[in-house]
Amino acid sequence: MITTVTTKNMISIPVEVGRRFGIKPGWKLDWQPVEGKDEIVVRIIPDRGELARRLCGMGAHLSPERDIIAELDDERDAEDSERNGDVPE
Repeated sequence: MITTVTTKNMISIPVEVGRRFGIKPGWKLDWQPVEGKDEIVVRIIPDRGELARRLCGMGAHLSPERDIIAELDDERDAEDSERNGDVPE
């Protein structure tokens, strides 16, 4: 696929490329020249929300018998109670 650079040094991402890699507005492209060649490697950097979605649950296989989220919620509840001066039950 060929694109044209505008007078403002801008290009458009071809629709097929955007769809294939799921590129959305707000994502960044990291342009790295290849040493000694007239080539550029472009790395796609999703926004923070997408990165978080991709990471969600990735470590679950390391401790399948634990519910880490429930443990974190319980820990925060305990900290809130302690901060508010509540008596533990």
